[in-house]
Amino acid sequence: MVKITKEAALAYHEGSRPGKIEVKPTKAYSTQTDLSLAYSPGVAFPCLEIQDNPNDAYKYTDKGNLVAVISNGTAVLGLGDIGAMSGKPVMEGKGLLFKIYGGIDVFDIEIAEKDPEKFCETVERIAPTFGGINLEDIKAPQCFYIEERLKKTLDIPVMHDDQHGTAIISAAGLKNALEVNGKDISKVKIVVNGAGAAAISCTKMYMALGARRENILMLDSKGVITSDRENLTEQKKLFATERRDVHNLEEAIKGADVFVGLSKGNVLTQDMIRSMADQPIVFALANPVPEISYEDAMASRPDVLMSTGRSDYPNQINNVIGFPYIFRGALDVHASAINEEMKLAAVNAIADLAKQPVPDVVNDVYHVNNLTFGPLYFIPKPVDPRLITEVSAAVAKAAIESGVARTTITDWAAYKNRLREMLGQETKLTQKLYDTARKHPQKVVFAEGLHPSMLKAAVQAKAEGICQPILLGNDERIEKLAKELELSLDGIEIVNLRHDNQSERRERYAKIMAEKRQRQGCTFEEANDKMFERNYFGMMMVETGEADAFITGLYTKYSNTIKVAKEVIGIQPGYTHFGTMHILNTSKGVYYIADTLINRHPDKNTLLDVAKLSASTVRFFNEEPNIAMISYSNFGTDDCGSPLQVHEAVAEMQRQYPELAIDGEMQINFALNKDLRDSKYPFSRLKGKDVNTLVFPNLSSANAAYKLLQGIDGDAEIIGPIQMGLNKPIHFTDFESSVRDIVNVTAVAVIDAYVAKIKEGKKQ
Repeated sequence: MVKITKEAALAYHEGSRPGKIEVKPTKAYSTQTDLSLAYSPGVAFPCLEIQDNPNDAYKYTDKGNLVAVISNGTAVLGLGDIGAMSGKPVMEGKGLLFKIYGGIDVFDIEIAEKDPEKFCETVERIAPTFGGINLEDIKAPQCFYIEERLKKTLDIPVMHDDQHGTAIISAAGLKNALEVNGKDISKVKIVVNGAGAAAISCTKMYMALGARRENILMLDSKGVITSDRENLTEQKKLFATERRDVHNLEEAIKGADVFVGLSKGNVLTQDMIRSMADQPIVFALANPVPEISYEDAMASRPDVLMSTGRSDYPNQINNVIGFPYIFRGALDVHASAINEEMKLAAVNAIADLAKQPVPDVVNDVYHVNNLTFGPLYFIPKPVDPRLITEVSAAVAKAAIESGVARTTITDWAAYKNRLREMLGQETKLTQKLYDTARKHPQKVVFAEGLHPSMLKAAVQAKAEGICQPILLGNDERIEKLAKELELSLDGIEIVNLRHDNQSERRERYAKIMAEKRQRQGCTFEEANDKMFERNYFGMMMVETGEADAFITGLYTKYSNTIKVAKEVIGIQPGYTHFGTMHILNTSKGVYYIADTLINRHPDKNTLLDVAKLSASTVRFFNEEPNIAMISYSNFGTDDCGSPLQVHEAVAEMQRQYPELAIDGEMQINFALNKDLRDSKYPFSRLKGKDVNTLVFPNLSSANAAYKLLQGIDGDAEIIGPIQMGLNKPIHFTDFESSVRDIVNVTAVAVIDAYVAKIKEGKKQ
């Protein structure tokens, strides 16, 4: 558990600039024309369009992606009524979560008004600005009135997250916990300790799932809420029991199946849990101190199923699993409300997601390998990237079907792709790669079948329909590892290249290789020995056509892999070198960078080959190459060393390919800044063009460039290395490659293999 100190928290909030959120422009603003479009006179045109059709506000403004987080500071966290201004850090924090998880813009609004009527009047007057309103940290019972009134008077989604967010997440958790324990929600006895806004809303949601009112006992600070008690609020009356034999928590919890705590810490004892029914479910949700500690609850009896509001224990009930995606779905269909159908849709989507295989990124964050549905995992983790697609889509569908949506969605696959793109989980480039690979899946050999990342990537690529994987390695050890990682190897071939049953294959490969390289001194005996090494064996599978592509590099040094590739596969005719390229998908566009891996100290001829291969590779991705060849000098300002080599390579490229947009040598700022380059060097063949391909003078600079961007811009997507210039699709990874990186390279390898087959067919 991470210990948070006062000093650390204050330093975090003060930081380089105060606060946690900011406003950024989304349109160009660098020229007078830009400013005239952004404001006067151009801004008048969308104003008039909105006057004619108010719904056009969703088209021409940020209304459809803007939520107000509004509070009067009367119930801030566990701090109570500390005032509107004092609650502002919480509201900013909520805005941050909306943005990073849902891509939603937020204005946090703190209203210094405790009177519910005046509070509502203020919200109603500012509501036209927003596409939705998230009420936050407002005390009960005023919060009930405020939400109900605003839902009636406003035509945009309004939700008090303290009530409904907690209700939705805990209901999804309860639904799954009961499934784990094999219990029927209509029959279980439920004790709810707490009678505030969250407790009331949670209990209503449990009833919507099938819990029976007569099986529920609710307690407040005075004990069990009974129907004979005086001065009950309308909300408490809903759950007042007719029973007179229970008065306090100790009595109420005896024989109960479920305890839900939304009160204060350390009120539940081990003896109380021992008095519950078999396989009890305990949701101790007081935060930061739960009603009973996780350790004490688990020690009380072995069959308890436990959840808290804390991130350092399993099954965290965390509102961030819900509110960003509920509002996301509501905003995307311009909903006029968030209704019960939409809330239940969110409950079921969250519950269903916990039963699906967990993405590798989630396991990595929590440093585990096998999160699977069961007692220790029945609620999705907040970092699960699928929440944005599954919950948002479910909420949007429910809004459409229940009649509160102003617009509809018909292509749900495209909608989910857009959501993934918005949060940087997937881009149009990777979508295109995956979609193309799925149309033509090929046999791909994965060299390091015993590496967890490569094994996971092979399984994921198979599940995605990208390829037919073949794993190299000891089959028993691979199967054991897959079992430990809870991965299915169905449909995946395993080849133990060192097994006796592969001896004939090794000898056949050795004979082919020896005949191919006999003039380079390669004997059959030498070649046969090499076939016990995975890179030789795997590349020979591709060379003989028994597989279509090969992925390697997690364990092997590049120098060795390069040597093997040259021996077994060979370099394409017309070239004397091969290279690699990385694709950088940044907020400013897609850039192709070469050579990032192979050629350490290239001469002019090497740079020529790399430039030619780069042009061909960029066209492979259906883009027209605009190539800048990079140096520390510009167009001959330094006439010796590597600048001279680049200069001469450019001259030769321009001579051989007069229609190709290529120039240099130039510094990288001139390559990336078209206006600067055109004003300073108007003679450039790149005049008026945006450079998308950068060829560097050596491996050191190319490798450093893409890794520098990767380190600085966490949102930049890196695909590669992509092999350029070998006779067959042999592609590399490195030891730090993630599962996603390997799957991305696999998709490229599949497309590469398919294109190679087409070319070969045309030759024949």
